[in-house]
Amino acid sequence: MAHANAALINALRRTAEKLAKGAAYQWGHMGSCNCGNLAQELTQLTKAEIHQFAMQGRGDWREQVEEFCPTSGLPMDLLIADLLNYGLTTTDLQNLERLSDKKVLARIPVEKRYELQHNVRNDVILYMNEWARLLEEELLPHVKIDLSFMNEESEEVLLNQEETFQLA
Repeated sequence: MAHANAALINALRRTAEKLAKGAAYQWGHMGSCNCGNLAQELTQLTKAEIHQFAMQGRGDWREQVEEFCPTSGLPMDLLIADLLNYGLTTTDLQNLERLSDKKVLARIPVEKRYELQHNVRNDVILYMNEWARLLEEELLPHVKIDLSFMNEESEEVLLNQEETFQLA
């Protein structure tokens, strides 16, 4: 499973939102399929650029990921390496293309879980949003927030209240 991080979580949410608002979606097009849309968000490459990279290799995302070689210098391998730098794994990319990660699927209501289709926009949106929630739940226990500034504000408020009380 992907390494939970804010950049990836936000990219999944933005991708799902863009798809919900009508962004280009075509499962058979390497730049506008499930992985292609997320890759656009993470890399700022266009769907045409991603598709062009993919056409220099063989197969769909699953096959290209299976043959991924970080030292090949092929554009698609460089793109996959970039995606991996965001905390994704090659398995994540394969699962995203087929909407098949068991942890994500387990969070989707049973009546919908077994009807998900990997090439249906609304199912991709549901999967990405649920995956983002899962990653967020994994990340939140590790997030530390410095709230020491609140103690200073509380003391100021307390002083102001005491001053008001003394004046009255």
